[in-house]
Amino acid sequence: MTYLVGKTVLEIKAGAPNNGRGEDNRGMVKQFTLGRDRVPYVSAQASRRWLRDSLPAGEPVSPVVRSGEGKKQQAYTQGRPDQFLDDDLFGYMIAVKADTVGGKRGESKTFMRDTVLATGTLVAVVPNRPVMDFGTMSRGFGPDTNPVIHEHEMYTADLAGDLLLDLPRVGTFEIGGNAMKSALPPTVAAELLAGSATEVSLRGTRCVRLPIEERRRRVAVLLRAMASVKGGAKQSAHYGDRTPGLIVLAPIKGGTNPFTRVVRNRDRETYFDVDVLREEIAAWESELDGPVRIGWAPGFLGDSREKARTDLADLIKGETIVLDHPRTVLHTLAQEFLDGHRDDWFDDPTD
Repeated sequence: MTYLVGKTVLEIKAGAPNNGRGEDNRGMVKQFTLGRDRVPYVSAQASRRWLRDSLPAGEPVSPVVRSGEGKKQQAYTQGRPDQFLDDDLFGYMIAVKADTVGGKRGESKTFMRDTVLATGTLVAVVPNRPVMDFGTMSRGFGPDTNPVIHEHEMYTADLAGDLLLDLPRVGTFEIGGNAMKSALPPTVAAELLAGSATEVSLRGTRCVRLPIEERRRRVAVLLRAMASVKGGAKQSAHYGDRTPGLIVLAPIKGGTNPFTRVVRNRDRETYFDVDVLREEIAAWESELDGPVRIGWAPGFLGDSREKARTDLADLIKGETIVLDHPRTVLHTLAQEFLDGHRDDWFDDPTD
């Protein structure tokens, strides 16, 4: 089985990309304390929303259903991973009468899909205390009228988070087994199997699998969306780039992510640790299923990019590492999937 694992780093400049609960009419960014330090972060829910919203305009996304009132409210997607890429890759849980998702009328059941794309919280590499931005609204007020005051936090920081894409599960939907809930009602599964889908076993569980062409396409769409992701709060006042300044991606057989410590805090600066990268590649050599791809935007972290290129010259020459612009790395990998060059990454040799 092959997973794409790695790390992504965003450069936030005077931004407020993810807000927490306000206090005393003040807008607050999400943050936590670490000793005496304050550490801004962007929740995984927010970053996943950015990615979903950055899918191509022609890519249909699963409609959201909202029902109930007060504490009994529910909100859920259609739960049709065969039809919608976001249901496939981001997962869902539906605990309603099955006829709402294609089951037998009146039958109550839970249908659930664990996420195929796992994303970590984007946390500031270096602790950074947000500052309060003070503003007023006085346009059109009379000369003796007090302005309306508004305040909100913002910060500058590099945010880093881990990610994992479980490739064998892309376009593969669980329908039987004791380990997890079914992703589809039986009637939907039967409908798919009567068409172009096939039944397979994945990790001891019966599954319905879409054709390889569609599975390739979905991974390519996701990778290209990562290269052009946009979103975040307060864009009118704090618009900024949300594409990765740095992204590390590697195919690995076991699903362990050995690259979580490659980007770290050193002397209160974001630091790309070449020595850590080298040692992790050597330690996991038998599990790596291809080169480690590093997408690094020029100018991000000063001259560290060119220093890393020099320090890693032997691994780059030996094609153990690819180092290029994030957009180039992601688009090139997407095209490799579309061309069928990475079909073996979809296989799970345990089955």
